[in-house]
Amino acid sequence: MFINHVKKALAEGKVQIGTSYGIIRSPEVGRILAAAGFHWAFVDAEHGPYGQEMLQDICRASGTAGLAPIVRVADMQYHLVSRALDVGAHGIIFPRVESPEVLEKAISWTKFPPVGIRGYGLTPAHVDYEPATIPQVIEHMNEQVLVVMQIETKRAVEAREEILSVPGIDAVMIGPADLSISLGVPGDFQHPKMVEAMEAIRDSCDKRGIAPGTQTRTLPLAQFWKERGMRFLGTGSEAAMMLDRGKEIIKGLS
Repeated sequence: MFINHVKKALAEGKVQIGTSYGIIRSPEVGRILAAAGFHWAFVDAEHGPYGQEMLQDICRASGTAGLAPIVRVADMQYHLVSRALDVGAHGIIFPRVESPEVLEKAISWTKFPPVGIRGYGLTPAHVDYEPATIPQVIEHMNEQVLVVMQIETKRAVEAREEILSVPGIDAVMIGPADLSISLGVPGDFQHPKMVEAMEAIRDSCDKRGIAPGTQTRTLPLAQFWKERGMRFLGTGSEAAMMLDRGKEIIKGLS
């Protein structure tokens, strides 16, 4: 059965580097990202084009290659969470979190009883055909699933202490685009309002043993936040990397 190395490393205080995987509809992308050295990718089922069958192909290929596929669900709904886990997601990212009550309920969907209320429908394929009893599988899966929540609004920043007190959160991934819009500085990712809000979130995470993190669009911005203690750190996307490298090649040959 798989070991969630990203969850383990974050619990040990290590930085885990990821990226967005939300445009190209090919499981091969996960294998490429793993070969490049990324630890995780968030598979974007909120804004991306992925249906259930494609999610399964992406999660299986990525996980086998050593890249942890963390699915960002489109909404806080049980069937979106449970089915993402059933097709091989190593974790779930909950978007647009503002309510501790809603978050607590959503986290319960990621765990089997008695910890949560996730329904059991796993097959031998889910445990790589290893011999295991249902109790063993339940215990193992409950330990391995990574729970990530997003803070993307001014309201969530203001309510962060209450939200982060909900049990079961492993990491936070700040959504800088929506947060910048909510703070009235759209796209100005290093505006003092953004830096102040993100550092406040980081501090609240650190005192609770939750890994603070953010998605970034550029390497310099990722380095900026790595130096400031973000550990669940995403940068760029699979499509942006292809575009940037393509431009570099054309420039070098022109």
